[in-house]
Parts: sequence; structure tokens; C-alpha cells
Amino acid sequence: MKKVFFLIVIIWSIACSAQKTVSKDWKTKTEDADFIHRAMKQVSDVIVHDIFSPPVTSRTYAYVSIAAYEILIQNNPNYFSFVGQLHGLQTLPQIDKEKEYSLTLAAAHALLNTGKHFVLSEGKINVFEKKLLQEFKDIGIPNIVFKNSIAYGQQMADHIMAWAGNDNYKQIQSMPDYTVKNDIGSWKPTPPAYMKAIEPNWSKLRTFMINSVEQYRPIAPPLFSLDTTSVFYKDVVAVYEKVNSNNAEEKEIANFWDCNPFKMNVRGHVMYATKKISPNGHWMNITTLVCKKANASVVQSAEAYASLSVTLADAFISCWDEKYRSSVIRPETYINQHIDPDWLPILQTPPFPEYTSGHSVISSAAAIILSKLFGENFAFSDSTEVEFGLPVRDFDSFKQAAEEAAISRFYGGIHYMPAIVNGQDEGYAIGRFFANKLKTRVK
Repeated sequence: MKKVFFLIVIIWSIACSAQKTVSKDWKTKTEDADFIHRAMKQVSDVIVHDIFSPPVTSRTYAYVSIAAYEILIQNNPNYFSFVGQLHGLQTLPQIDKEKEYSLTLAAAHALLNTGKHFVLSEGKINVFEKKLLQEFKDIGIPNIVFKNSIAYGQQMADHIMAWAGNDNYKQIQSMPDYTVKNDIGSWKPTPPAYMKAIEPNWSKLRTFMINSVEQYRPIAPPLFSLDTTSVFYKDVVAVYEKVNSNNAEEKEIANFWDCNPFKMNVRGHVMYATKKISPNGHWMNITTLVCKKANASVVQSAEAYASLSVTLADAFISCWDEKYRSSVIRPETYINQHIDPDWLPILQTPPFPEYTSGHSVISSAAAIILSKLFGENFAFSDSTEVEFGLPVRDFDSFKQAAEEAAISRFYGGIHYMPAIVNGQDEGYAIGRFFANKLKTRVK
């Protein structure tokens, strides 16, 4: 009889102990945007580590952001799905209304596991996710809710990855590389690595929302010329003289917005890469900072990431289409061959044609989208580059930041002014298109 009594006590103790691990307010505690911000930062860190090009990075950000957004808007009548709005995105997995979920957990899992599909260092994401999932368990989320959430997150990730598999990316990677033209005015690889042209076929990727790559084609660049009275020559000289006369503030601006994941350093006979965040990664991080300042909810944060990332993805497709159509020579090449063989830009010239300026295009588009979501006069401090050894910069608006990002390419000596000005026009037009057409929130 005593043995039976002690057995009952032990069973009761175990049951009570297990019950204590379940928190009554687990739902409130898990509805925290910080889980999504940290998951996005982990994807960014791995992208930097793996050294992906800006266009490829933009594709990754778009798919991981959509996966998280579509989960977090479940059962929320205030938000619209991207189904029917983005090209090729069909009916998505829905939650089972008979089951209970942590949508934040499901979204974080979907974001990270979609991200693993696009990177090389999957192990880094696995290590991070293991720790993140333990945090959810430590909060006291019920086991059945945990299992339901992980299963749904994986279901969404699988669906998004299948959709991504049909965007023509694989076909693009097997297409011929860009053939450098022999004429004097076309783009040529630049020092120190003389890398081949990056993603010359990117314009063949399926767009997310714009009708075609030609929808926002910029005006043609000035014609190449060696005539010292020509518009092109004057644009070249303007870059040459600006770099030679940059003040300390202009140099700081150039370096702050460098965002070149391909920067190569030469030390004697040794060449090694400096890993930096990409232009779109910089704007994704700005979005994180802004969401935190605005105290945006988890679904509002997911909305911001998704809206921005699909806009930037199409902006890159449009920009890269123009780059390889016009194939404009970089300032460094022109100046070294025809003006000053010893001249160097402040920034290292990226490995693709000059026109239009990618940072000008995508920063302008980003400013439009973020202004729509957070307001035209939203002031913020940008600490994105602190981890790369650069100080914080303060801005009164997204447009001010975008304009600084654009002119930084002129200060840095890697773009002529037409690529910047016309690139801004291209980006603003794409941004307005998304701001007007992409539906996320019920007004």
C-alpha cells in the first residue's frame, strides 16, 4: 500500500513539474517583434559571411520576408496576403483553426528555414535557430503549440521555396557570362581583382510585381566621348575633381554607404576580401532600427520587411537590366586610360557596369516605401555600419538618407552624376509603383 502511495506522489510531482513549465501568458510573451528582427539579422550576417552579390541578396530577402509576413497575417483581417499580387504566388498553406499556434514562432522558423535554402553556411542558421527555439520553450509555450507552430512554419517555408524555384534563377546561373566588349567606351573589369561581371543575366529573373524590366527603363546615358567639350568628358572630369577635393565629411559619407561585399584588399602578394553588408542589407537593417524606434508590432515589422524587400528586388532587376544594356565604362577605367594613370577612387569600383547607380535606384525606392509605412518625416539614427567600424549617422527622413546614399557614389568616385540622378528617378518611380499598388494593410 505504501508503494502505491509513493508511486502516486511521484506521478503527481512529475505532472506538477511539467505543468509549471507551461506559462499562462506564453502567447503575449511570444508575440514579440524582436524574434523576427533577430532572425532577419541572422540571415543578414550569413549573407555577409557568404559574400553574395547585391542582386542575389535582394532575392533572398524577398522570399524570407514574404514567408514570415504570410504567416503573421493569418486570422488578421487588417492585412492583405500577397497571393494574387506577386507574380506566380498561388494559394498558401493556412493554419488549422482547430489548432493553437504561436504565429511568431512559426514565422521565425519559416524565415530561417527559407533563408537556409539560399545561403551556403546553413550551419550558422541552424545554431542560431536552436538557441531561438529554446527561448520559446523557456517562455513556457505548450508542447503541442510548439509542434503545431514549427510544422506550420515549415509548411510555409516549403511552399515559398517551391515558388522561388520557378523564378528562373537556376536557368540564369547556367547562362553564358558577360562578354567584355573590345570597344573603347564599354565597361571593363577593374582593379585590384579584375573580377568578371556580376549577374549579367539578372534581368531575366521573374519580377515580383512590376510588369517587365522595361517598365521603368531610365533615359539613355550620355554618349561616350573623348572630346574634351563633350557632356561625357565633363561628367568624367567632375568625378575626377570631386574625389581630389573631397572634404572629411564627404569621405565619411562615401565610406558609410559603400556597402560593397566584393571589396578586395591587397597586401604584397596576398589578396583577401573585406566582408561588408550589401546596399539592400543596409536598408533592411534601417528597417529594423525604425521598427524598434516606432515600437512596431511583430506583424507591422513583418509588413515593413516584406514591403521593402519585394520593392528592392524588382528595383535590382530593373537596374541590372539597364547596366548590361548600356554597359557604361566606370570612371576609374576612363580616368586611368585618358586623364591620370595614377588616380584612384575613394571606394573600390564594383564589378559591373556603371549606369545606373544601384544604390541610387534602390535607396530611392526604399525611401518611398518606408515613408509610406512610417511617415515622410520619420527621423532616425542609422547604426548599421557600427559593426564595420563606422560611426552612427542621423537623418531627418528616409528621403534624406536616400539622397545621401546616392551622392555617396559620386563622392566615392565610382559613378558619374547622370547615373545617380537618373538612378534616383528610376528608383522613385519603382517605389511609387509599389506604394500605390501593393496592398498590405486595410486603411
